[in-house]
Amino acid sequence: MKIYTIGHSAHTLDQLIRLLEANSIKVLVDVRTTPNSHFHPQFNKENLEFFLPKNEIQYVFAGKSLGGRPDEPSCYKSHVLPSEGADYLHEVDYPEVMKKPWFLEGIDLLLKLAEEQTTAIMCSEEDPSLCHRHHLIAKYLMQTYPEVVVWHIRGDGTAYNAAMVLTSVQTESVKQLSLF
Repeated sequence: MKIYTIGHSAHTLDQLIRLLEANSIKVLVDVRTTPNSHFHPQFNKENLEFFLPKNEIQYVFAGKSLGGRPDEPSCYKSHVLPSEGADYLHEVDYPEVMKKPWFLEGIDLLLKLAEEQTTAIMCSEEDPSLCHRHHLIAKYLMQTYPEVVVWHIRGDGTAYNAAMVLTSVQTESVKQLSLF
């Protein structure tokens, strides 16, 4: 089974749809905690719910269970909810999030959808190495479900196996600590 990931970045809605169609995506699972964008309103939840089905792509919101900004203090390395504008990528304790029942329910939903149709998860960051969709969701899938192959779709249309992304926010934190 394959599961794709994509970041909407600053694309137009038409560009996003072309990238999805080029990879035969039939279900788009939105994993943004907040499914709205002040800078790119074409990707607000309401717009995606309206336009994607017109292109035979199902829209599913799963930001509550698979989002990158959990609302539980225990999901952060500091055990405190970060302030607005925080670097969530480096503050979230991804191994802790991976244990939460709501995260596991989101993974179950994602796997069920991917069994039925070609599925992609979407966040806003174009580069998966800078996004929770890789460091949380793709890594969990690769570790727990080795039969699932995760592919990252980039803005230029290329797609590559998520196993090729070697960066780790957990390792970076350890490296930073070891410098002192």
